[in-house]
Amino acid sequence: MTLLKRVWSDLATACAKRSVSGNGSLRGPQAHSATEEMRIVRKSRERNALPASVTFGYTERIMPSVPVIIATLAAIGIVLLMRPRRFYFVRHGETLLNAQHIRQGEEGDLSETGERQAAQVGQYLKRFPIERIISSTYPRARKTAEIIGAHLKAPILYSPLFVERRNPSEIIGKHTDDPEVVRIVDKIDYAYHEDDFRFSDEENFVDLKERARKCVNLLARQGAFETAIITHHLFLKMVVAYILYRDRLHAADFTKLTFFNVSDNAGITICEFHPWKLFSKTRGWEVVSYNEQPET
Repeated sequence: MTLLKRVWSDLATACAKRSVSGNGSLRGPQAHSATEEMRIVRKSRERNALPASVTFGYTERIMPSVPVIIATLAAIGIVLLMRPRRFYFVRHGETLLNAQHIRQGEEGDLSETGERQAAQVGQYLKRFPIERIISSTYPRARKTAEIIGAHLKAPILYSPLFVERRNPSEIIGKHTDDPEVVRIVDKIDYAYHEDDFRFSDEENFVDLKERARKCVNLLARQGAFETAIITHHLFLKMVVAYILYRDRLHAADFTKLTFFNVSDNAGITICEFHPWKLFSKTRGWEVVSYNEQPET
């Protein structure tokens, strides 16, 4: 209280030396502006070591300027845009036709083993903050996505961009050991040939590479940071090959990758896109792991 009285006394002394007009303005040779009064109070407070909470009605606010606010928001936006995107590519679970070694087209339902594999993948992926699932439109992929989605509680989007390569009609529905099937598959998948080689009505190397390019570019623009993608054996290999080689990929390179790297049912391949590495050879893409089996 003694401290407050001293300050109040100083103010009264200062005010007594000047007259106040009817509108509240100060007159006389020692008239001070409101800013100067604030300075007097501040000096008095400092001299008498008043607590910072005593302000006598004067409040000083430090507000960030508009440019500072804009710069801060821009920095936050850049950080979010530069954050890596992670993609969990999953080959669908085993189908009845897979188990019978039959070359399939769009058709093919999951076997009991395939459903169990999908459930294991879903249980495994629960440990990651996956925001959504993108699935091929083929029945075997849709069923796999539904089972995984039940574990992740994530929305599912369907796109024909992620379907399997279209096989030549001559081999669909036939056993993989059929001599005619072996001859055609060897000629298409295991022989070194020109990029634009086409046996009959299949989706050839050029077609599949272009679809993989669209897929990779689409995913690089996605807003979700963690996405599970349910796709197929050969198309998954093409996506991985395109990430590694980009437009330098040729049929001979793809043949080597296809021959030496298997893609099992329910295998998980993890890829990441790093926006700040956009000018690297892979345009910011990395293959983190390939064909991992889920461990629950």
